[in-house]
Amino acid sequence: MKYLLAIYGDETVEIDQESSGFKEMMKGYGQLNAELTDAGKHLGGEPLVPTSMATTVRIRNDETLITDGPFAETKEQLGGFYLVDADDLDEAIRWASKIPAALTGSIEVRPVADYGELG
Repeated sequence: MKYLLAIYGDETVEIDQESSGFKEMMKGYGQLNAELTDAGKHLGGEPLVPTSMATTVRIRNDETLITDGPFAETKEQLGGFYLVDADDLDEAIRWASKIPAALTGSIEVRPVADYGELG
């Protein structure tokens, strides 16, 4: 079954890309990517640009409304995702627990709907 592992964190926290902590975190992402790929579980995933670069689209009364930025103000923002093939929720949670951002933010694990099964 496919699972989305949505990575949330506080994008207002400044990150020093030259720090040993940042380099260690990126090394962790590299290891996770290799592990997922070697296990045949990696279906996709990407980091996202900050929400300040987002555009929100709504349709109301047949009118398209476009707003710069995120839909809602929150303490944590969606910063990236993995799409994995896991046998069950327990396996998806195990993969999610290996995402370095889980140490400072949160990972939402959500099954991907199979419209073929939904009818």
